[in-house]
Amino acid sequence: MSVELMVWDEPVPITRDQARATYLAVRKSRPVTGAVPEVAKELPGLVTVFPGHVLVTMDLESMDEISGQVFAVARAHGMVCYDPQRDLVHNVAPLGIYQDMQLHTGDGMIVHDPDLGLVHDVLGTLSAQNPFAALVAFGRHFLQVSPGGDQPDAGYEVEYKEGTMVRTLLPDLADVRRAFHEYATGDRGFLSRHAWS
Repeated sequence: MSVELMVWDEPVPITRDQARATYLAVRKSRPVTGAVPEVAKELPGLVTVFPGHVLVTMDLESMDEISGQVFAVARAHGMVCYDPQRDLVHNVAPLGIYQDMQLHTGDGMIVHDPDLGLVHDVLGTLSAQNPFAALVAFGRHFLQVSPGGDQPDAGYEVEYKEGTMVRTLLPDLADVRRAFHEYATGDRGFLSRHAWS
């Protein structure tokens, strides 16, 4: 089984809906031959060039490793990357304040310097297939979340570590998204707003 990522230039950050629509429209068009864009030369995997877009195809076993490389090349070129398997778009900006911050997910995705929109969208994918998400500023601190239990209304268990590990249970996804946004932007309001143990 193969999986795909699509890379292209966008002047401003786009939504998942916009990225999905672009991907579907491009997939209906014909690949081009001849001159290969510079970014296509740096991308791993099987590369197919469409007008203004580059499609990277890889096998499922190498998806995590190759995806990380594709995300990094796209970012280095200031390009958007859409992941149709996860229905996630990787924009160039806006970013959090921690240089080299990483986003880790329970389904194997690792993104260096994730944009804030991606972090927001990833949190909406928490499930049995993606049992956690974490933002990590290595050597300093991290914030991670997992669904609180088997019940649909069990909330979310959030852990924060900076020296010692503390935990809290947040009732809904909006609270989790706010805490992760604050963490990524250097605001520690989530620590005083919730009861931690």
